[in-house]
Amino acid sequence: MAKAMSKSAVVSHFAQKFDLKKKESASFFEELASLAYREAKNSFTIPGIGKLVLVNRKARLGRNPKTGETIQIPAKTVVKFRIAKAAKEAILKK
Repeated sequence: MAKAMSKSAVVSHFAQKFDLKKKESASFFEELASLAYREAKNSFTIPGIGKLVLVNRKARLGRNPKTGETIQIPAKTVVKFRIAKAAKEAILKK
């Protein structure tokens, strides 16, 4: 299995591809992340990749794996990333 691209490798690739300085390319990704964090409560879409959404989880019963004791897990809001159909098809190529 190939190694995952590091942040610096991604920044370098985009800098070279679009004839930018690495600093400009890095600031683009920082601003994209900042915008995604700010807008996640309304769902944030990255076209062709997917969307960040907030999901409410219900309270539920869980089990302590060490003792086997049943515990109550409270309701909470979590962040999920839903992959776009186009991304799934392009990656899986069935």
